[in-house]
Amino acid sequence: MARIAGVDIPRNKRGEISLTYIYGIGRSTAREILLEAGIGLELKVDDWNDDQLTAIRNIINEQFKVEGSLRSETQMNIKRLMDIGCYRGIRHRIGLPLRGQKTKNNARTRKGKKKTVANKKKATK
Repeated sequence: MARIAGVDIPRNKRGEISLTYIYGIGRSTAREILLEAGIGLELKVDDWNDDQLTAIRNIINEQFKVEGSLRSETQMNIKRLMDIGCYRGIRHRIGLPLRGQKTKNNARTRKGKKKTVANKKKATK
């Protein structure tokens, strides 16, 4: 396995796909990195030599925020929203969707497992 940014990327896949195993790098960013390093998009990670691997590491370290630093920045942004008490921060705090979705029927991913509430019993005469 090749190790880039603290992540073991799979060697038997194309470079473009392997780089997406790094948090913060998607397909388009991976393609951009490979083109800048001068590596073919169809080349598998096994076929990279040490110079190519070093070039990719340097590009990622210099130009992109990935893995731990990106995760911590994201968490700090969410914490900031919660601290200032804006709408999005409140929705984060109570675990509901924050981008305008309706919650009457769906939103199970954010709300969690269904909590059934019993009906009030009617008084018998």
